[in-house]
Amino acid sequence: MIEKFLIGTYTINNSDGVYQIELDDDKKQLQNAKLVAKIESPTYLAESPKHMLYAVDRNMDQPDLRGGVAVFDINKVPATLKQENIETGTSDAYVAIDEARQLVYTANYHMGYVSVYKIQDDGTLRIADRVQSIGEVGPKPEQADGAHPHYANLTPDNRLIVCDLGTDKVNVYDVADDGKLSQVSEFNTIPGYGPRNIEFNKETNKGYLVGELSSMISVLDYDPKTAKLTLEQTQSTIPSDWTEHNGAAAIKLSNDNRFVYISNRGNDSIVVFKILADGNLEKVQLISTEGEFPRDFNFNADQSMLIVVNQNTDNATLYERDAETGKLKMIQKNFEVPEGTCVMPRTK
Repeated sequence: MIEKFLIGTYTINNSDGVYQIELDDDKKQLQNAKLVAKIESPTYLAESPKHMLYAVDRNMDQPDLRGGVAVFDINKVPATLKQENIETGTSDAYVAIDEARQLVYTANYHMGYVSVYKIQDDGTLRIADRVQSIGEVGPKPEQADGAHPHYANLTPDNRLIVCDLGTDKVNVYDVADDGKLSQVSEFNTIPGYGPRNIEFNKETNKGYLVGELSSMISVLDYDPKTAKLTLEQTQSTIPSDWTEHNGAAAIKLSNDNRFVYISNRGNDSIVVFKILADGNLEKVQLISTEGEFPRDFNFNADQSMLIVVNQNTDNATLYERDAETGKLKMIQKNFEVPEGTCVMPRTK
C-alpha cells in the first residue's frame, strides 16, 4: 500500500512550499517527494475531510512582514489556492480543524493571539473570534518579549486548550457554536517551562505537556467538570549529561495509549516513554533522528512506522516501530525533503 503525507516547510533556503511524499508500506521506504502547493513558509498544516488544506502563510511581497492562514483545494495536485487571510505581522505557528463545529483554530506565536475562523460552504474562512494571550512573561530570554501561544486544539471534551510558551500558561476555553471563546481555566507551569504542545489520552483524561524551553514532559490530570489541569509528574526529554542547547518540540501518542514520542531539536533525537498504569511515564529509548533540528514527525496509518523531518539538513528519516516495546528502529535515512517542519498524513 502507498500512503501519502504532506510536508510543511520553511521557504528560507531551497523549499517552495508544501510537499507530498509517499511511503511504500511493502518496501518500507519513502519515495516521490514533489511540490503540491507553492506558498511561503507553510510551517504547519491541517487537511479537512473535504480535502481543504489550511496552511500557515507568510507573505514577504509587502514592505512589512505579513502573515496568516491560506486555504487550498487539494482534491487535485497541484493544489488550487482559494483564499489567503493575510494581516500585518508575522504568520501563525499552528493550525487545527474542529470538524464538528466547522471551525479552524490558529495560534500566532509572535503576535500573541489565538484566532478562530468559521469554515464557509466552499471551504474558505471567516474570522469568528480572536483572543489575545496575557500574563506575566517567564524568565527565559525567549519569553522576554511577551506571550507566545504555540498550540491551540481540542481537549477530550471539545474545549479549546492553548499552550502559551511566553507566559508559562496553559489556558482552556469554552467554544460556542459560532466560535466565540470564553476562558474557563488556567494552569501555570514552573517558570521557564515554555509550554509548546499537549496531547491527551482521551480515555483517562491525562494530558502530556511538552516544555520547549525546559526540555521537559509533564503528565497532567484534566478534569472535564471544571476544565482544570493538575500536575502529576515531570521528566526530562534529554540525557542528564546534555549541556548544549535543546528545544523539545513535537509530541505524539500511540493509538493504544501505551507510548509517548517527543522530538528534541538540538539533541536531535526522538525520546520514547512508556505510559504506566497510573498514566505516568517511564523512559524506554532515545534515538537519533539522523539529521539536525527535528521539528515534527508522525506515524503511518497502522503505526508500524514513523517519519521524522529534519529542518536544517533537508532530510527525512523512517523508522520501524515495535508495538509491544514502543521502540524505534531506523530503516531509511537521508530521504531528501527541503526544510521540513510538519508531517501530516493525507486525509482519506
